[in-house]
Amino acid sequence: MSDLLTRLRARGWHLTAQRRAVAEVLHGEHLHLTADEIHERAVGVLPEISRATVYNTLRELVEMGEVLELSADGKARRFDPNVTETHQHLVCRGCGALFDVPSPDVSELAPPRAHRHGFTIDAVEIVYRGLCPSCQAEPVRPPDGRRPAG
Repeated sequence: MSDLLTRLRARGWHLTAQRRAVAEVLHGEHLHLTADEIHERAVGVLPEISRATVYNTLRELVEMGEVLELSADGKARRFDPNVTETHQHLVCRGCGALFDVPSPDVSELAPPRAHRHGFTIDAVEIVYRGLCPSCQAEPVRPPDGRRPAG
C-alpha cells in the first residue's frame, strides 16, 4: 500500500474505486506525472475510470495538501505525492525528466533581512535545471531545434 493511501485512510477520506486507482498510480519515488499520464495508468487499474474523475480527484488531493501540483518545465502541470519530505526539484532541460532532491533549510536560503520587504519567509521553491546523463550524450541543439552545423 502506498504512503498516499495510508495518509488518505488516516484522514478518513472515502476511498471509492476511482480514488483508490488514482492513489495507487501515485505510488513511487521521484514520481511527477501529468494528469493525462495518471489517467492512462489508472485505466490500467480500473478500465472504466474517466478523465474527468482523475482530474477531479487530483484537484481534491491538491486542495487537501496530499499531492503537490507543479509546473517545473513551464508546460504541463505535474503531480507529486511526496508531501512528507521537504524537497526541491531537478529538471532536465532536454527530456523533461524530473527528480526530487533534498532541500536545504529555509533559513539558509532566505534573503538578507534588508531584502525581505517585511515578509516572514516560511517556504522556498527551487528548481535546479540541467541535462540528465542521456541528454548530455546527445548533441546540443539550439533553441530553434535545428541540428548544429558541422
